[in-house]
Amino acid sequence: MPLFNQSIRRKIVGIALGLIVLMLVTSILSMVMSSQVGVLLDELSNRYIPAYSHLARANIRSLERALALRRMIMTRMDSSSDEQAIAARRRDFEALDRQFEEDAENARKLINAIIDDSRTYSDNAALARLDVRIEGAVTELRHDLDAGSAKLLKQVETNDMAAARSTLEQLDTLRDAFNRKVDAIRADMLTQVFFSTSQVISRQYQAIIVSGVVTLLAAVVGFVFALLVSSGITRPVRLLLAGTREVEAGRFDKTITVSTQDEIGELAAAFNRMIEQLRHNERIRETFGRYIDPKVAQGLIDRPEVAVDGQRRVMTIMFADMSGFTSMSEGMTPRGLVKVMNHYFTVMSAPIRTHRGVIDKYIGDAVMAYWGPPFIDEDEPALLACFAALEMADQVPALQQQLPDLLGIRTMPAPCDLRVGIATGDVLTGSIGSELMMSFTVMGDAANLASRLEAVNKIYGTRILISQATADAIGAACELREIDRLTVAGQSVSQAIFEVMSKAGGLSVPQQSLRAHYAEGLAAYRARRFDEARAAFNAALEAVPGDGPSRALLARIVQFGANPPGEGWDGAWRLEQK
Repeated sequence: MPLFNQSIRRKIVGIALGLIVLMLVTSILSMVMSSQVGVLLDELSNRYIPAYSHLARANIRSLERALALRRMIMTRMDSSSDEQAIAARRRDFEALDRQFEEDAENARKLINAIIDDSRTYSDNAALARLDVRIEGAVTELRHDLDAGSAKLLKQVETNDMAAARSTLEQLDTLRDAFNRKVDAIRADMLTQVFFSTSQVISRQYQAIIVSGVVTLLAAVVGFVFALLVSSGITRPVRLLLAGTREVEAGRFDKTITVSTQDEIGELAAAFNRMIEQLRHNERIRETFGRYIDPKVAQGLIDRPEVAVDGQRRVMTIMFADMSGFTSMSEGMTPRGLVKVMNHYFTVMSAPIRTHRGVIDKYIGDAVMAYWGPPFIDEDEPALLACFAALEMADQVPALQQQLPDLLGIRTMPAPCDLRVGIATGDVLTGSIGSELMMSFTVMGDAANLASRLEAVNKIYGTRILISQATADAIGAACELREIDRLTVAGQSVSQAIFEVMSKAGGLSVPQQSLRAHYAEGLAAYRARRFDEARAAFNAALEAVPGDGPSRALLARIVQFGANPPGEGWDGAWRLEQK
């Protein structure tokens, strides 16, 4: 409908104008009905009732006239009366005679005014008959009374009292007949008064009913009209509200039906365009979320100044690598290699994501990840990184069983394992790169140390090695074994390195024995008591045969037998290669 396609302002103005028009119609109709009732009341009060009153007074005047005539006759018959008294009585008689005629004439004028007024409904035929009757009665009475009065006065002047009495009786008879006629006319006039009164009451009742019906109809029409218009406004608003709740819940697959062409319709169309853009952005986020860690993307959106300015933070860095990958990949097709690597990275990335780590990049078969602000609290990075490393190590047996199926072979051509290096320290975080391409990453000694520790696992035959700072941050949350003091390439200060064996309380009895004997051997080794160290390391191997660190230090003791360390040796081993 054209009305519902108007703007909200026009709809509201239209509702207001419609209600005003209905109110004006109701008011005008009430005024018209009230004016009609007023006309009827005016006719009743100013014509009917006064006409009836004039008829009643005419009746009374006829009696008073008869009384005045008697007084005049009695004064004439009185021998002691003078002419002045008789003249006074005569004037009273004539005045009453004129008043009688005036009352009768006024009654006729009012009746004719009622007949002539076309605004009111009245029984004009009955009123016309009353007028004729009044005129006839007055004319007849005037003719008879004038003749009888003159005759009576002559009889009185001639002292013919017997004839005067007879004439007076005749005049009384005429007057009584006139009074009966006037009474009948008054009764009929009273009927017309009652009829007019009933007309007033009926019209007033009709006006009340019509005004009430029109008011109710106006209210119903106005309410329905307002309801239709308001529903045309509120329904799109409710749809828009439901759509915003869907967006708030992260669902961008529902659009809003645009049912109006007002401002809300324009808003709904803009909302649909926004949904489409959000859906497009979500697809972009999902696509690039495979290449950029979602935490990094969200963090850069929330705090873009971090990427621009860069910050120094204490963070925990992890490097994880698959051992034996080079020999395993030599006989693979490119498609098979991609399939294996994708599965490997999927398996190894899950624990990092589970423990709120940020995957920085994949380097060949290596994974670089980090933990720290602003993505997690400062007291959690080292512990979460170690928990993630332990869970990654737990995935190795299952991964070794899955790889042959992925390659379509029965057995692996070479064994594969996992090596993890973890270090904690100050690093620089920010966007690093060129004007053409940037990468949000971490740089610093901690990152270099983590990379070196990952490689050091090959020397000691371990899976997870962590730095001194990481071990201090973990505390007693994990079971650690100090492996050695090491000076890696690029650093001049040695530091202790530790193996993460399990979570707290997770060591078996052989592992506990291994750790105790290895600690004894390491203390003797650093004190140059190589025979005691050899015995302790052999005891560790008896507890856990094939222990890599014990075998590595036994081999080093053999080297020291041929080439002992110098006097300034502090028990640290210097790693020259990267």
